Amino acid sequence: MALFDPTDGPRIFGLPMGADFTREFTLGLMDRLDGLPPHEQARAEVYVNTARMKRRMQEVFDERGARLLPRIRLIGELADLPGPDPMPPAVPALRKRLELVTLIRQLLISAPEIAPQTALFSLADSLAALMDEMQSEGVDPQRLQELDVSDQSGHWQRALAFVQIVEQFLENSATQPDRLGRQRMIVEALDTYWQENVPQHPVIIAGSTGSRGATAEFMRLVAGLPQGAIVLPGFDYDLPAKVWGEMNDALTAEDHPQFRFRNLMRMLGLTHSDVPIWTQIARQNQTRNKLVSLALRPAPVTDAWLEEGPRLPDLHAAADGLTLLEAPDPRTEANAIALVMRDALEHGRTAALISSDPVLNRMVKAALDRWELIPDDSKGDLVPLSPPGRILRQVAELYGTRVSADDLLRILKHPLTHSGHLQEEDPRGNHLRRTRDMELQIRRKGVAYPDPAWLRDWTAKKYKGEEGTEVWAEWIITNLLTLPDFGEAPLQSYVEDHIERTIRIVAGPEGESSTLWRNAAGRVTKPLIDEFRREAHVGGDITAFDYVGLLYGVLTGAEIRDRDTGHPMLSIWGTRDVRVERADVMILAGLNEGSWPSAPRPDPWLNRAMRARVGLNLPERDIGLAAHDFQQAITAPEVVLTRAVRSDDAQTVPSRWLNRLTNLMSGLPMINGAEALGAMRKRGRHWVELAEAMEIPGDIPRAQRPSPCPPIEARPRQMSVTEIQTLIRDPYAIYAKHVLRLRKLDPLGRDPDARLRGTVLHRVLELFTKAGPVTGTAEDRERLLKIADGVLLEEVPWTVTRTFYRGRIEKFADWFIKAEAERQTRLQTLGREVAGKLSINVGDFTLTAKADRIDQDDKGRLHLFDYKTGGAPKDKEQTYFDKQLLLMAMMAEEGAFHGIDPADVASAIYISLRDMDETAAPLDKDPTDKVKGEFFSLLSSYRDLDKGYTSRRAVKNENFEGDFDHLARYGEWEPTDDANPKVLE
Repeated sequence: MALFDPTDGPRIFGLPMGADFTREFTLGLMDRLDGLPPHEQARAEVYVNTARMKRRMQEVFDERGARLLPRIRLIGELADLPGPDPMPPAVPALRKRLELVTLIRQLLISAPEIAPQTALFSLADSLAALMDEMQSEGVDPQRLQELDVSDQSGHWQRALAFVQIVEQFLENSATQPDRLGRQRMIVEALDTYWQENVPQHPVIIAGSTGSRGATAEFMRLVAGLPQGAIVLPGFDYDLPAKVWGEMNDALTAEDHPQFRFRNLMRMLGLTHSDVPIWTQIARQNQTRNKLVSLALRPAPVTDAWLEEGPRLPDLHAAADGLTLLEAPDPRTEANAIALVMRDALEHGRTAALISSDPVLNRMVKAALDRWELIPDDSKGDLVPLSPPGRILRQVAELYGTRVSADDLLRILKHPLTHSGHLQEEDPRGNHLRRTRDMELQIRRKGVAYPDPAWLRDWTAKKYKGEEGTEVWAEWIITNLLTLPDFGEAPLQSYVEDHIERTIRIVAGPEGESSTLWRNAAGRVTKPLIDEFRREAHVGGDITAFDYVGLLYGVLTGAEIRDRDTGHPMLSIWGTRDVRVERADVMILAGLNEGSWPSAPRPDPWLNRAMRARVGLNLPERDIGLAAHDFQQAITAPEVVLTRAVRSDDAQTVPSRWLNRLTNLMSGLPMINGAEALGAMRKRGRHWVELAEAMEIPGDIPRAQRPSPCPPIEARPRQMSVTEIQTLIRDPYAIYAKHVLRLRKLDPLGRDPDARLRGTVLHRVLELFTKAGPVTGTAEDRERLLKIADGVLLEEVPWTVTRTFYRGRIEKFADWFIKAEAERQTRLQTLGREVAGKLSINVGDFTLTAKADRIDQDDKGRLHLFDYKTGGAPKDKEQTYFDKQLLLMAMMAEEGAFHGIDPADVASAIYISLRDMDETAAPLDKDPTDKVKGEFFSLLSSYRDLDKGYTSRRAVKNENFEGDFDHLARYGEWEPTDDANPKVLE
């Protein structure tokens, strides 16, 4: 008794488009196996492409109850077959890549005109891919040397230098094969073995398209066995014989969904009529199958639309169950998809999002999260984006650089850092508390590059002997602030130091070293890192910059997937998963050119014609496979097709398959094609409208312009002269700062902003005028620039910024020295950076100030100077708003400045370093008595309980950005709106 009837030729079956391939194949297999004795059933072998299909087959078998299962294997497990002599182990892919990197680096050093050093890793990756393909397809490297390139440019001569590297590797492929080369060797050994030891038990390959050379060769062997068979997924039984016969040229038909089957049948000496259906299932929606088959015809024969299109059945039946969702943007598309999936769940149906766009997938996940729905993602999460992957990358980025404040804090705040303690008490809590204190200090003091001395000094002053702080600080210094400078060094040096350093950072000062590999993400990451350590010795010398890129490439070698976290009825699949599974609602998303199908990967070595000559796959191969996946998915009973009309502010191009389908339907009004297409779009608009409505916040009353009136005792009793301008222009900022006691969080690390520029220039001029008399000579300029260099080196950590600031100082140096020499001939400096404080009887108020400089003339009168790095305010602006110098003049006459007796103020002058000009305060128009009266009136007005601190009361221009505009909810109200005083208790 046999599973299959005898036949004279290869045995091949197919399942039509729209069929749930795994389920129907398994049911058909069980029906056939039922005719065999149990021990014969257990001898049957089934080869599938993916572990996912293997699991699903086992689930279908379980539905029928207990029985002996056939041996279900992956095609990639050929090495486990008995019979052939043991093959040499495959060379790890990472080792091959590292060896390629070493050889290519040597080539680029000897011939730098070939390519830049920055292309090192991309060249290694592309060469590795070329080698894999040549071994899988059985292409002799000699064929590359024999190519006729008389019509090519000099590019090929440069490429040959790299091709010779490929030859070096492939010469040793018999004893040192890579994974794909070893698989082909096994297939060739099986061919020899089976000629003398022909298997008599059933051997079946199910679900493969034979797109790789080694796989296709294995399928040829199995199809010729006495009880061997191939079962093809998504075979187009509606494709006419004429079209099958014309799909001979890969250059014109490679992107057709059935082209791989045509190649396979040609290799087996069969035609499409020799492919019976595996099991007699009910053909689902044959009208849609015929429509899709016609729409996806190879480009040279699309004239068949005119002939065969009108003969299709009424297209309402084909479009029944199809929805075309055209969203205005990717966000709306993602929200609409999430709504479709939620709707399916509420009706007890399964839903699957099929997309090759990882960004869209993440957006859909985020949209589903609002309902606390987590789909089962077949792709999982990328290792570089997982907690272990992130901290490994962050530590690697420290090599070869000066550790900045944000680099340091990013690692200290990572959830894995200092997590190696398992005691009941939580040392990580102390770590996070100290890290927060450190961050506030860094922000407050503008520490751009924390160093060991700074950390030790701050820790000692901040915690004053608190237990554990010294150990904590030394742990940071050892592992984060004192990295070795390897420069260009062996890869192994980087790898060993990096991994051990990261483990210590994660463990903490006294924690366990295994914490980094804890949880699912760590268990997936550890084998990648272990292999990296094993193979690092072949990597040669490398720079710190190159190491970061290489590490990222290593970490992308796996994905993290937790099947237990996803909802059992909601899934996200890759495009090839549709060969394995079927959901009640199939959502084919991201149907734009460049997304599905994705653009062909560029080949820096061989163009299309050259690849065809040597027997390699064309770039369109992947498009053809994606087309087959599309054809499989769209023929499911209920399908939603989605795309975004615009993305990144640019119009998108619909996927070629969607474009063909809509064009064909639009051109068939006689069988209601346009009407059916309109119905598809109408169903899609319903979901788009729901998605857009979901984004509308609703009728929420907008905030009014605030003007809070706090109790009198809560109002500020001390302000600086610079804050008085804020009180006039934006009183709400004073309320937030002094009443609510809020402060704008300082930036992490100093930026070369106006504040830093002012600090630096003030410091330079203070030291310069203190250093000795200014006479206007060349020595003065030299002294000024020397002082500037010292201050810049101390205060500005960025080389480019230091150069820029020095250029500004050089620009105004001569002007300032000349003016200063003149000032010193008639004035005597009484003080620099002089602090002042004036008590005022109105509400027991204190006005403070710090004068950049106060001089005195021979008549005893005072002269105030204020350095401005920008422009100085004009007379009217000082009269009504910027009263800084006017108030300081009033304070000086009252004797408010420390160490300076009261005296008349002759002048108060802004020295604008940018404009190289002096602007005097209008003391003649606004004498100090008048300024004092107006200031008292201002203070008195805020002693009135009904006087509010209005937001943006009189800002200079609309571009003004206040530190507390967000708190005032500016934007919900307009500057022309009336204030809304509110008395607070």
